[in-house]
Amino acid sequence: MSNTAKSLLRNWIVVQAPEQAAWINRSLDALAQGAPDRDLYIFLGYAPRKLGKADLELSGKDLADANMAQSGWSPKGWSIDGAARVLALLTATSNRPFSDRFKDLRRTSDVSEMIALYRGLPLYPSPETMEFEVGEGLRSNIRAVFEAIAHDNPFPRDNFDEHRWNHMVLKALFVGSNLAPILGLRDRANPELARILVDYAQERWAAGRPVTDELWISVRPFKDDPAIADQLTQAISKGQLNKEVLL
Repeated sequence: MSNTAKSLLRNWIVVQAPEQAAWINRSLDALAQGAPDRDLYIFLGYAPRKLGKADLELSGKDLADANMAQSGWSPKGWSIDGAARVLALLTATSNRPFSDRFKDLRRTSDVSEMIALYRGLPLYPSPETMEFEVGEGLRSNIRAVFEAIAHDNPFPRDNFDEHRWNHMVLKALFVGSNLAPILGLRDRANPELARILVDYAQERWAAGRPVTDELWISVRPFKDDPAIADQLTQAISKGQLNKEVLL
C-alpha cells in the first residue's frame, strides 16, 4: 500500500471535517510514532462521534487519484468515520503482525466497524497473511459484511485462488447479492465456475425460479464447453434461457 493512499484518505477526511482537523492530526501522528494499541482503539471508538457517519465526499478526480494510488481501489460509498478507521489502522505502527491486530479488531467490531475494516483490504500490507480473516468475512451471514469484501473491492480479484473465487461468486447468488459489482467477474471466469453456475441455473429453473442475467457474465467465455453446451441448448429450446444473454 502506497503512502499516497494514506495521504489521500487523510486529506479527504480533514477537508470534510475541518473542525476536527487538530484531533485527527494529533491522533494519527501519535499512532504513527508507536502509541499503544489502546490509543488506536480509542480513536476507532471516537471516530463516528467526532466525524459523524456521512458518506465521504469525493469528486471524480478523487476517485481517479484513488485508483492511481492503488489499482482497483474505489472509496466510493465509504463513510467518513469508516475511512478514518481504515486510515488509523494503516497509520498505527506496532511490533505485532498487521493480521493479528486486524483479527483483534474484527472480533470486537460491530457491523459498521467490520464493514469499514473489510473495505480497507486493498490497502493493507501482507495480503497473504489475511487469508483466514477474509474467509471469516465471506462466511458472515450479514450480507453487508460479505459485500464489503465482494463488491467494488480488488482484493478478491487479486488474491483469491480459483476455489475461493468460485465460492464467493456462488455465495453472492445464494444471499441475493448482485454479481456485477464484483471486480474481475469477467477476467476471473473459469470453466469450473461456468459449470457450477449452469448447474445452479438448472436448479432454479426446475424450481420455477428466475435466474439473474448477471450469472452469464462468467459463463459466456465457456458457452461452447462440451460440459455445458448441451445444457444451454436445451434451456434455450425450452424457453428457459434467452440466447441473447450468451452473446
